[in-house]
Amino acid sequence: MLTTRFVDGAPSWIDVGAPDLDGVRAFYGALFGWEFRPAGPEGGDYGFFRLDGRTVAGGARIRPDQGPPSWTVYFRTPDARASAVAAEQAHGGVLLRPVDVMDEGRMALLADRAGVRFGLWQPGRTEGLEVTGAPGALCWAELYTPDIAAAAAFYHRVLGLETAAASFPDGTYTLVNPAEGGEDAAFGGFVPLAEDPTEAAAGAYWMPYFAVPDVDAVTGRAAELGGTVRLPATDIADVGRVARLADPCGARFAVLRPAPRRRG
Repeated sequence: MLTTRFVDGAPSWIDVGAPDLDGVRAFYGALFGWEFRPAGPEGGDYGFFRLDGRTVAGGARIRPDQGPPSWTVYFRTPDARASAVAAEQAHGGVLLRPVDVMDEGRMALLADRAGVRFGLWQPGRTEGLEVTGAPGALCWAELYTPDIAAAAAFYHRVLGLETAAASFPDGTYTLVNPAEGGEDAAFGGFVPLAEDPTEAAAGAYWMPYFAVPDVDAVTGRAAELGGTVRLPATDIADVGRVARLADPCGARFAVLRPAPRRRG
């Protein structure tokens, strides 16, 4: 699972972009208890979602020409420019070249070989999110991709990520982890797009998972608040109980109650 012991290659930030920022603020506030704090005059329409005084995500108002409402996962890098160059060399794309975010750090927006959007964060004063893994916070990230081998090669070249096959009762899952820490530092996985009709219809993307104590309750509440239940609450052996949702603007995400860890 994710932690705030940030290492290069691991997710360190997430944000949601939507044309109705007020609407998504209300949705996530009621769903997870998040409070929104505007970034201030220099931050434009950007702001920070906070839980118990700690930042769990960012949020921004976007125009229709900036793409559909979505969550973006940002990965830590020691050199955003070098990572952007590596993405181009690996047949990906650079959607926004590295720019300074005041003194907080440098960010960039890239696309992988399948066109999946993701971000880079080169820390300055801000290392990343202030809480992960706790209820209401990011705990996992999953890439739905048409070609796992191609994705593994791309993210290894750009971010140094490593993959490993993990056996579960329902089959094999491709775990992904930063070079530092090995498989024990796995923060997410790669999923073949073709194996999931729901995701195949929606297209390849990075999906953030948020930890919750009661998946069924959160799923019901999301529907009441105008969200969409894309996958009802479901038990996955050795993983936990999950549901896939979308907020009222259509940004996709998932919630997870992790299964208890087995004692060796």
